[in-house]
Amino acid sequence: MSALNYSETSLEKIPVTVFPDDTTGSQVVATEIADIIKEKQQEGKPAVLGLATGASPLNIYKELIRMHKEEGLSFSNVITFNLDEYYPMEPDSLQSYVRFMYENLFNHIDIKKENIHIPDGTLSLDAVKTYCREYDEQIEKLGGLDLQLLGIGRTGHIGFNEPGSSLSSPTRMVKLDPLTVSDAAKDFIKEEFVPLRAITMGVGTIMQAKKIILVAWGQGKAPIVQEMVEGKITDEVPASFLQTHPNASVVLDERAAANLARYKTPWVVSLVDWDKKMTRRAVTWLSQKINKPILKLTDEDYKEAGLMDLLVQSGSAYDLNIQVFAEIQKTITGWPGGKPESDDKNRPERSTPAIKRSIIFSPHPDDDVISMGGTLLRLVDQGHDVHVAYQTSGNIAVFDDDAYRFASFAKEFMDSMGIKSDFPEKFEDLKQFLAEKKLGEQDQPLVKSIKGLIRKGEAEAGCRFCGVKEQNVHFLNLPFYETGQVKKKPIGEADIKIIVDLLQEVKPHQIFAAGDLQDPHGTHAVCLDAIFKALAQLKEQGEAWLEDCYVWLYRGAWQEWDIEDIEMAIPISPEQLMRKRKAIFKHQSQKDSPVFPGNDKREFWQRAEDRNRTTAQLYDKLGLTEYEAMEAFVRYHF
Repeated sequence: MSALNYSETSLEKIPVTVFPDDTTGSQVVATEIADIIKEKQQEGKPAVLGLATGASPLNIYKELIRMHKEEGLSFSNVITFNLDEYYPMEPDSLQSYVRFMYENLFNHIDIKKENIHIPDGTLSLDAVKTYCREYDEQIEKLGGLDLQLLGIGRTGHIGFNEPGSSLSSPTRMVKLDPLTVSDAAKDFIKEEFVPLRAITMGVGTIMQAKKIILVAWGQGKAPIVQEMVEGKITDEVPASFLQTHPNASVVLDERAAANLARYKTPWVVSLVDWDKKMTRRAVTWLSQKINKPILKLTDEDYKEAGLMDLLVQSGSAYDLNIQVFAEIQKTITGWPGGKPESDDKNRPERSTPAIKRSIIFSPHPDDDVISMGGTLLRLVDQGHDVHVAYQTSGNIAVFDDDAYRFASFAKEFMDSMGIKSDFPEKFEDLKQFLAEKKLGEQDQPLVKSIKGLIRKGEAEAGCRFCGVKEQNVHFLNLPFYETGQVKKKPIGEADIKIIVDLLQEVKPHQIFAAGDLQDPHGTHAVCLDAIFKALAQLKEQGEAWLEDCYVWLYRGAWQEWDIEDIEMAIPISPEQLMRKRKAIFKHQSQKDSPVFPGNDKREFWQRAEDRNRTTAQLYDKLGLTEYEAMEAFVRYHF
């Protein structure tokens, strides 16, 4: 039987293993599950597994399916109990966990249907209590769960055990936390369509499992993972109860582990290698912790914070402060394309060529202006040849009523101009489809096309406002996105080729790409992966222009780079911030209340401005020049 290679620090109260990415971590967890199944087969016993739904276990299930098809792993002895289900919920609904499990696992393996147990969302209310008691009794009769697989919600819930759940809670009906409802909105289109209740396996039921593995992927999970692993045991974070389980473990990718002390503040738990980045992280951390500008930090401040070994290496607080202050100061530039005819050895960008070909990749048709609109305007104003490439159509993020309104306008316009076509008949079909459309149902091609055209027109308007040439606006419409649903296809060769062809055509000196991996729908991560794969392919082909190409990563509406990571910071004046706001306003379908607002109820322009102002305030608090706002970038070395 394989064993996960766990590592822990003094602050980690649950064994934690961190992998470079979720794919690798998922493969290891799948192997652990497969070993349990095979061990039970050899003993002639059933393997009783507790399973989870959502994005976290998807790659685990894919690997188990691969093992079944390619390695002969049999599930004939497996009995499963799923954690939860929305209530009320029909099993064939798009959002049903019954449908999720069959589509992502059960339909592809040889498990016996009678061995599958998923909470029933169709029960009458008066039948729920008895059903839940019997659910726990079935698990108990089988000798308990051999392994329980868990994800974690941003409230700290496991299953749907929200804050306030007790350690002994059984399987039961629960009310969903507002944050959980908000997170689920991406699957239900609107928050008001999300069920407010669910049936969930209780914390007490989960804790009786012989082995528990909790998996979490992505930076969005980092804050709650840190609370679960390093915080106190509390019913406000139900996942923290796992600290008391004798055989519980946590499997993370590097992004989900980012807030753990071993990554965030490693000097608190062990000796560290004080390279330039780690030194900068420690100094800026100390400056923020005690609310002192960098140049005012003293030897005593460093000693009290446990940073004595950093002082030993650096000599004195005075020398160290000046060194780090100078490094951060060099990140600030008003010339994102490089300042012509200047000494550029201490600047983030090169001074030559004076006029650069810059390409801004925008995952959705508004990320360019939301995330780096001030920089885009600066590049255009300074005469650079700026291209904008919209990677996806963004067509699922348009309200049905907007599609209806634009279609109605097109019909009436044609009628008023006497234009003969078959559009009136198509319009009637569209009306009927939208009137009968089921929650989460894929749009028909005409509706998708209209929604895509709405986003395209808004993006073109934004580019015109910013001064980008018409011929420099590119709509890539990457195929992976065009499913008509929140769930997308994996990135493919066709997606990569589209990006490769564009880069070959433009041969840019600068590439700007979205490194915002907290995008709640994952599109940013997929789009960034496609760019990286395209660059790797071009590098392998030996493209000479790549030798003189810088790649800058920006972040979007959900997060900002940590100060120690920022390599270029573009100041934005009050007037420039207002211009950026007006560029964002061109995306009218996303204004006021977009289809997918995430958990943040502010409008995108408000999020962007607050984030940009917060970045400027951080620089100010560290003792640097005070600006109205700033956009920050990290260079990717490929």
